[in-house]
Amino acid sequence: MDEEVDPDDENVNSVLAQESSELLPILSSQSPTVVMKLCQMMPGDAGWNINHPAPSAAALTEHIKAMLEYFSVANAAECCNFLQSLCMLCENIPMHLETRLMSVAGCANNVCENSSSSVTDVKLSPPSPSEQQLVKRPRIDHWEQYLAAVMSLLLRRWKQLSERLLREVPLENVWVSLRMANRGRDRPDQTPGLAERGSRTPEPEYGSVESRVTFETFLHGCAGKVTALVGKSGSGKTLLMSRLGQQWARGLGPIPSSFLFVLLEFRQLNLVSCPLSLYELLFRHYLPPKGGDDEKRAIVDYLLSNPEQSCWVLDGYDEFHSKLTRQEAQRAPLNPENPLPVADLISGLLNRQLLPGCTVLVTCRARDVSDLEGLSDKVGQLMGWDCHEIKEYVHDFFGVKGHTANRAVGVQAADLLLSSRHLLAMSSLPVLCNICCICLEHLLLEGRDTGRAHIQKEGPGGGRGEEVNKGQNHPQQGDQGGRRRGSEDIMDVTNGRALLPPTQVEIPSTLTQLYLTVLGAFLSRDPDRGGREDTPKTMTPQQSIVCVLSQYRSELCELSQLAWKGLESGKILFMEGDISQDVLKLSLRTGLISQVELRGEDGTLFNSFCFIHLTIHEFLAALRIMTSQDVSDMQLKKRFSLKTRWTTKSDQRTIFTDSLHLFVCGLASSRCTPALDELARTSGGTGGQNCVRKRQALVLKLLKNLCQSNTLTGPKMLELCHCVQESEDHQLAQQVVGTRPTLELRNIRLLPNDIDALAFVVNSVGDSGVGLDFGACSMELECLDVLPRCQYIHYLCFRGRKYGDKFAAKLSSILPKFTTLRKLEFCGASLTATGAASLASALQNCPDVTEINLSDNNLRDAGIEHIANVCTKLPRLGSVMLGRNNSSLTAVDYLIRKMSSCLNIQQIHADAMKELTVTFSQNSDISNHRTKSEPTISLLNQKWSNPEMQRLAESLAHCPALSVLDLSGGQWDVETLRTLTEFLPKFNVSKKIIVNDSCSSVEGLVILTALLSDCPAVMELHIRLQSPVQVSVVFSGGREKPADERSKILCLSCCGLLAADLERVWRSLGTFSGLTLLDLSSNCLGDKGLRKLLDFMPRLSSIQEINARDNRISMEGVVMLAGALCSHNNLTQIHISHGGSKQVTLKFCSDVSDDRQQLKMFRINNSSLLPSNITTLCRRLVQCRSHLELDLSHSSLTDEAIKNLLKVLPKMTLLQRLNVSHSITSTAGALMLVSCLTVSQQVTSVELRDQTESFIHFDTVIAKHASCRLTNFSLNSDNLERLLEILQQSPHLSDLDLSSNQLEDVGVKRFLDSLPDLKITSCVNLSNNCLTQQGLLDVARTLCTCGNVSGVEVSLGAGKRCLIWFAQDEGCEKTLSVRESSLERDHLVGLAEICPSLTKVEFKNNLLQSHWIEDFVKLLKSSERGFGVSIEECWIRSEEAVSLVCRCLDLNSNIHTIKVHSTTLHLSLMKATELTSVSLVDCAVEGHQLASMTSIIQRCPLLKELDLSHNNLGPEGAEFLCSVLPSLPNLTSLSIGSKETFVVEELSEALLQATSIQCLNLSGHVIGDTEAQIMARMLSRLQSLNLSHCSWSAAGGLQLIKALRECVSLESLCLDPLLLNEESRVWLAQSLRNINSIRSLKLNTIATVMGQSEANGVLDLLAAMEGLTRMEEIELEGWKLADRGIEQLTRLLPVWTELRKISLSKNLISDQSGDRLLEALNSCNHLAELHVSNNFLGDLTAARMALVLPSLTHLTVLDFSENRIGYEGSVSLSKAIMCMKKLTKIHLTAVGTSELCAVAASLAHCPLIQDVGLGWNSCGNDVAEELARVMPLCQKLTRIDLESNRVSVSGAEALVRALQLCPALQLIRLWRNQLSASDAQRLSLKDSRLNFSST
Repeated sequence: MDEEVDPDDENVNSVLAQESSELLPILSSQSPTVVMKLCQMMPGDAGWNINHPAPSAAALTEHIKAMLEYFSVANAAECCNFLQSLCMLCENIPMHLETRLMSVAGCANNVCENSSSSVTDVKLSPPSPSEQQLVKRPRIDHWEQYLAAVMSLLLRRWKQLSERLLREVPLENVWVSLRMANRGRDRPDQTPGLAERGSRTPEPEYGSVESRVTFETFLHGCAGKVTALVGKSGSGKTLLMSRLGQQWARGLGPIPSSFLFVLLEFRQLNLVSCPLSLYELLFRHYLPPKGGDDEKRAIVDYLLSNPEQSCWVLDGYDEFHSKLTRQEAQRAPLNPENPLPVADLISGLLNRQLLPGCTVLVTCRARDVSDLEGLSDKVGQLMGWDCHEIKEYVHDFFGVKGHTANRAVGVQAADLLLSSRHLLAMSSLPVLCNICCICLEHLLLEGRDTGRAHIQKEGPGGGRGEEVNKGQNHPQQGDQGGRRRGSEDIMDVTNGRALLPPTQVEIPSTLTQLYLTVLGAFLSRDPDRGGREDTPKTMTPQQSIVCVLSQYRSELCELSQLAWKGLESGKILFMEGDISQDVLKLSLRTGLISQVELRGEDGTLFNSFCFIHLTIHEFLAALRIMTSQDVSDMQLKKRFSLKTRWTTKSDQRTIFTDSLHLFVCGLASSRCTPALDELARTSGGTGGQNCVRKRQALVLKLLKNLCQSNTLTGPKMLELCHCVQESEDHQLAQQVVGTRPTLELRNIRLLPNDIDALAFVVNSVGDSGVGLDFGACSMELECLDVLPRCQYIHYLCFRGRKYGDKFAAKLSSILPKFTTLRKLEFCGASLTATGAASLASALQNCPDVTEINLSDNNLRDAGIEHIANVCTKLPRLGSVMLGRNNSSLTAVDYLIRKMSSCLNIQQIHADAMKELTVTFSQNSDISNHRTKSEPTISLLNQKWSNPEMQRLAESLAHCPALSVLDLSGGQWDVETLRTLTEFLPKFNVSKKIIVNDSCSSVEGLVILTALLSDCPAVMELHIRLQSPVQVSVVFSGGREKPADERSKILCLSCCGLLAADLERVWRSLGTFSGLTLLDLSSNCLGDKGLRKLLDFMPRLSSIQEINARDNRISMEGVVMLAGALCSHNNLTQIHISHGGSKQVTLKFCSDVSDDRQQLKMFRINNSSLLPSNITTLCRRLVQCRSHLELDLSHSSLTDEAIKNLLKVLPKMTLLQRLNVSHSITSTAGALMLVSCLTVSQQVTSVELRDQTESFIHFDTVIAKHASCRLTNFSLNSDNLERLLEILQQSPHLSDLDLSSNQLEDVGVKRFLDSLPDLKITSCVNLSNNCLTQQGLLDVARTLCTCGNVSGVEVSLGAGKRCLIWFAQDEGCEKTLSVRESSLERDHLVGLAEICPSLTKVEFKNNLLQSHWIEDFVKLLKSSERGFGVSIEECWIRSEEAVSLVCRCLDLNSNIHTIKVHSTTLHLSLMKATELTSVSLVDCAVEGHQLASMTSIIQRCPLLKELDLSHNNLGPEGAEFLCSVLPSLPNLTSLSIGSKETFVVEELSEALLQATSIQCLNLSGHVIGDTEAQIMARMLSRLQSLNLSHCSWSAAGGLQLIKALRECVSLESLCLDPLLLNEESRVWLAQSLRNINSIRSLKLNTIATVMGQSEANGVLDLLAAMEGLTRMEEIELEGWKLADRGIEQLTRLLPVWTELRKISLSKNLISDQSGDRLLEALNSCNHLAELHVSNNFLGDLTAARMALVLPSLTHLTVLDFSENRIGYEGSVSLSKAIMCMKKLTKIHLTAVGTSELCAVAASLAHCPLIQDVGLGWNSCGNDVAEELARVMPLCQKLTRIDLESNRVSVSGAEALVRALQLCPALQLIRLWRNQLSASDAQRLSLKDSRLNFSST
């Protein structure tokens, strides 16, 4: 500091004159008000007139100069007064200048009295100038005195700390890595994962050697700024701040000595609980001044006036309990006198709200630096020690300059430390390095002298808790001084004895075990340990540690409990009361705990204590967790979380190092179990040991869950590796890599111990291999020395600019050690050719590498050549990526030339300079001569000049055969393109050359077109000149065929070609005529160009298709095309859309042998066709000499155009079909088209639908019948009259469909009135025409008014069907069907009048009531021939059914038969007849309900049939039968089959007495032995007997079977299923031999219960049937006949010449037996039904069917389901079906093939087919579409089953379209097909006959 100058020694005027030059700029920077006040001190006119305007800057400077000159010569009193005022009023006067001026000006005589109030009580209002003069001088003096006191404080503090240091701490040897403020926010390459992505800041990176600076250099320029120093716990931050203060106090270091140096520790600030002002913080918690309030006031005044002259060092923010805040908005200044919480005070300093301009230095840990974002101007990372510094410290610790013994121990200790990964990693931090030295001292000297003692001298506390030992052993470089620790004591004990040999020391394998050793080492330093149990010399180090821990069991228990409580509460400082005195003294003696001196809020000093390092604290807490039951599992789980090296501001702040989970994992290792057991005894005896086991198991379970997680980010995954390594569990390590085959690490700093942890995990996978991906990770070269410990690495990746040539050189030295390496990536880095050369040399020794990625570096051409040269030496190499390496075309050319010598190059791909990839094939494939694909070259977006293209072409000409050459993106000129085409014939390319974006003109197009004629190998040329420009030249792919035998394609689309350009194209083609496809689409040819094309077309002898769409062709060109279709024999199809402006396609056929048989098509769609256009076009098409199809769909035909069309149609004699879909614009136009029925006799069908598909079909001859379908039009009365007029003039119509025309009742009535005049032979469809019940009656009356009407079907429900069927003759049967029409009584009355003239009447679900039905029945009048009526309503059941039957019989005496089946009433009426049959079947009738029928039945003596089957008769029903049977002498048939068990005991006698019964059905009954005996007596008179599903005893059954022998008149017998034993089987066979009259025999499943003799029994029963020559129906299902049975059956079939039905399902019939069976059936000429489902029949049987079934002309039913045929069998079946003209039902369900198109097509030859089953065959749309084609031809088809196939939307839509032509079809099942629910619903709405449900 400058010395004071006495004003008496210098003249005041001379001093002012000397300093005027320095004062001038200072005064110029002051406010005008200050300058004005000083100028006004000059008397008179010399001063500044206040009324004058403000002067300019130059004028102001002149004023100031004049003022200074004036006072320099003024008298001394004026000059002194001026200088005092100047110092009071002016700001920013340098301290040295202000001191000199105030000193020379003198002091005031009067001094203010001292105030008794504190500084905070003093009002800091601005003093008057006179007061300022009195105060300024003392203020400076107090400030300087305070600075001196602070200097003394800091020097004393440093002296106390330095007494325990090994060496000095020079700031110039402390290294700091520079970091950018807010770096985590600005970094572009940070890549956090999953939920943390984008929100986390990567771990701060250590700088390289080039970016590091000394601490002193780091602080240069920090004046007036906020600087943050980041360092780990134990790195020496607190000691460094004390050293900085000491340097300042000595006038050294980067902080000027004129500044006030304020050193505050956050741990001290934590004790401040009450708000306080800034000055209270300074004077109460830092250094109170010696004087009173005046001195405080003076210091405060000076500090406020000169804030830039203060430096605030805030140490240990990581220990602060509060959190700093950042002011985002404008920072309002804070009043320094207002009391504020301490956190707000500190935040105010950082936010420049307090003392703006002061210097602030904050220390913290890395994760806390995010709180300083936006506050700090500079951030530095305190770097750890390197190996050299660590080694120096170890030597100093053990006293290198001391005794030889210690020197030997020090050398051994250094070697051990540097060889241990954990010791080395710990020793980078000074405190931990000291701990490691103590541990090594213990390990090396233990056992040499068990009597030695270690005494640690107590030293005064100071610094932060974990830094106290830093004070003892600090950390930084430099020459050491001070005393040595530990080694001196050892020397004293050894007493100069001879050196002992080096001790063999085993360093613990994990960090946790090392800390256990450390704990033992510290405890062994206890000087009072001699009274405890000695450690045996024979123990291992691990046993020795356990022994030491057991000696201090209780003390460790208390210490671990203290540590756990501190961890839970976030507390690291403890008071004396927190720990017992004995344990405290022990801890201080051993060094586990340090003493810290703190100042209380009242200013008094007191001692507190903390563990020597936070990791020791956390380790002891981990011991507590693992050994104490006081800590719950939930608390452990809460603390067990992986730390991430990315931090967020929202993370919970903690003072600890997050090492707890590592120690917990390490303690879970079995090696730690003995030590834990010893410690657990204190906590709970033997029970504590169980607790240890449980805790270890829990920790391993938690680790296992983390290992199986696939959501961990890179830092957490790395931390997991550390945890698994600590646990030493190899199974967990395997699970880590099991869920992530590649371990990805991004933007984190990696240390050698991190790599070592990775190695532990990676090495667990074995030969399966794992990948390591390092992305932008800071990694020192030492890490690469550790990396080879990772065995089984198959993928190694380094990404980031940090990795350059030095890194590559180091990597190259270890690469050969990765023997399993398959893939290497070194991309996005800073590699140059030098580094590439290093890698290339190393890769030569990596023969198994398959992939190399060196993209995004700076290799340039030379580097790429290095890599290319080594690629040929790697036999398994698959690909090399070299993009974005600042290379040129030279490198690409070099790679291409390499292809001739390196035959395994498969592909070269280059995209400008961004991508460059070389792909290789395996050498083994070449050596084994395996077939491999030819190589490809892609050189995209390259800027080729003509010379460069020539060089490239020359290189390509020497290349081996290429499959594809892609040179796209070149933007070449014509000459460059010509150069390529000149060389192109020399290229050996098999597939194609792509040169997109290379040809931009027609001239270039013509050059390329010539390749088709000049280069025979060129097969296709595709050119597009519009953006995107595309050009490709396709080759033949081989030379196996001559060029003239291969098709060639020329595509010139989107090239802007004009008509004139075609001439140039034709000339370039020369005489070449082999084009098969010519594409000229999207050009500008117009009609002129089309004419040139048509003129050139005869030269194209091989042409198959020409595409000329989008060429602005007009209707004139369309007519030209029509003429070409007529004149060119090989032109078969022309497709035109939008009048020729869009699609224009010409298709050709090479076979033109028969012009008339060839079908040609002219299609013009989506065009506006004028009437004149229609006339001109059709007149031209009349000249066509072949069959023609004209398609005018989607073309909006006006009525006038249709008129013109009809005029020309008769002349178009070869027209086959006219398509006018979506072209009819009016109903009148549609009627005109219908009139073609009268215009042309060749019309076979007219199908017109409004705005949908519409066709007119023609024949080449006069049509016998025609069909007309006019649907979905709105026909008004005039339209209807016109339609009827046309139809009456038409020839015979087979079908007329007028559905969906909104005719309503009136229109339908008008149509029906004219119906007799219409010549219709098949059907009229009037569905969906808004009919009511009145219209229904009108339609029904046609059965009476029209003699040829055979049937009427009407449904007014959802289907809205109305069909009228016709017959050829008027004497046909007539039927009426009315469904879902909501009829009422009046409608029934009207229908009753019609019924007598009908044959059959059906009412179904019409909501009829009972009394309406009764009235209807009453009105029915019968005819001579009679008729039948059926009425179905859901309520006709049970009692209602019985009542209705009784009422009908009472009301109408003409009822011949009456029956209720389920819910349907069936009546048969015939005039003058008696009732002969009554049936109540399956209608839930109960026995007691039959009583009302007794009198009626008894009045019908002629009743022949009574059927009460499948009801619940019970005893009451039996009683009813017993009562009525005697009164029925003519009853011949009685059926009382039962669904449930029914006992015939009551009926047996009655049946015996009813001698007239010939047909008896007792199915489902229980027949006792007595009843069987009675019934056996009556069987002989029966002709039909049904005992199916009956129950009886063996004896009873035997009686009945024996009785069958007497049934010589029996014609029908049903016994299925029947339980037969051996005896009953024999009797049944005898009975069958006696019954020669049998015509129907049903013995289904009878053979399944005959046991071991089943096969022989079957043959015996078949043999018994030899005499049954009258057999007409036989069912033998489930007999398991197999080959022997079928052989026996085939002997019988020739005898059964009357056979009509045979059922042989489930009989194990093989394909060969089926063949023989069909051959035998050839003699059964009357066979109508054949059932052979569920057997093993195949193609052989199907082939036999094709031969046999055509001869069975009566066959109506064929069931071939559940057999296995193939395509050949399907074809055979189709041949058979084509000949079955009477077939009504065919089931081919699950026949094993989906190829059933032939079967579907054959159904067209079955006019009577009704039911088709093709389900469960995986049939596709082809079958559905074939069925759709066939359906209209099968007029009687009612049901199709296609469930469980593969029909999709297109197939279903085809079926919907066909349904419109099939009014009789009722159901198509499509369940389980490939249709979505929405598609199914949409199609169902179109036609409800499509069923997509399972029922």
